[in-house]
Amino acid sequence: MAKMFYDSDADLNILKDKSIAVIGYGSQGHAHALSAHDSGIKVRVGLYEGSKSWDKAEKDGLEVSTVDEVTKNSDIIMLLLPDTVQPSVYNEFVEPNLDESKTLMFAHGFNIHYKTIVPPENVDVIMVAPKAPGHRMREVFTKGSGVPGLLAIHQNPSGSAEQKGLAYAKAVGCTRAGVLNTTFKEETETDLFGEQAVLCGGTAQLVKYAFETLVEAGYQPESAYFECLHELKLIVDLMYEGGLDYMRYSISTTAEYGDLTRGPMIIDESVKENMQKVLNDIQDGSFAKEWIAENDEGLHRFEKLRKENSSHPIEKIGKELRDMMPFLKDS
Repeated sequence: MAKMFYDSDADLNILKDKSIAVIGYGSQGHAHALSAHDSGIKVRVGLYEGSKSWDKAEKDGLEVSTVDEVTKNSDIIMLLLPDTVQPSVYNEFVEPNLDESKTLMFAHGFNIHYKTIVPPENVDVIMVAPKAPGHRMREVFTKGSGVPGLLAIHQNPSGSAEQKGLAYAKAVGCTRAGVLNTTFKEETETDLFGEQAVLCGGTAQLVKYAFETLVEAGYQPESAYFECLHELKLIVDLMYEGGLDYMRYSISTTAEYGDLTRGPMIIDESVKENMQKVLNDIQDGSFAKEWIAENDEGLHRFEKLRKENSSHPIEKIGKELRDMMPFLKDS
């Protein structure tokens, strides 16, 4: 059984006399910085001069300075920039300010695992990865709860990296829900696989193909949208609450029989074989190299694919239908 940590396993006093530099103030950055600040920890936000987030962070009551400045004057540096941006910022502003008194933290293992960032051996390197988008993480924290998180230790020259990681996880609310002990390798590879095979890539493609199948068979696109996309949230909510069994308990027996007999016809062994190919690309670094090269070359293929998908008919009909459902904006 995997090891889990909770509030009782973490001591916030470890961070009492420490200062934390949160580098970046996007979805994850604002949630980490504000929640740690609310937990009584001294937080500084590091941004580039001219960042549109600078004023926002200051209005939120946080101290803001350049990445170089906050790295020099903080004990713990949490890098919360996009994966492909982190290495250049690290090389220019963070690494020159590192010594044995500093702790380097990440919320995703990508750059450590694929060695695009290689910290000095005398620095503690820790990952605290909340398993939720930042805005959801912050919302749950302000209501007195937290989202689950992952803890991994890459380097531990101080001998106290785990305690520091748990204290940070408590400061941002993760130990309220539970923190799973893992490794940078496991977090990186499972995170990328989950996004590509199910959460984003697999689900989006399944929805589009189902929509196209119904429309091409002569059904109204509005009906196809409701059946193949809109209702998906209702089913996922049931899975989230109680697993696949609870979802099946909650639907009709007709739906359950169709699930059990037709699901394996749609998602058959060939899909699993394709998933294995996706996992292989993640494990051997091919995906990481491709994504880094795509950024280095100007994101032309990425922007082309984004544009093509944004113009899919399901997006047009979906916007029209959602405009008639103002209650969605309240959720």
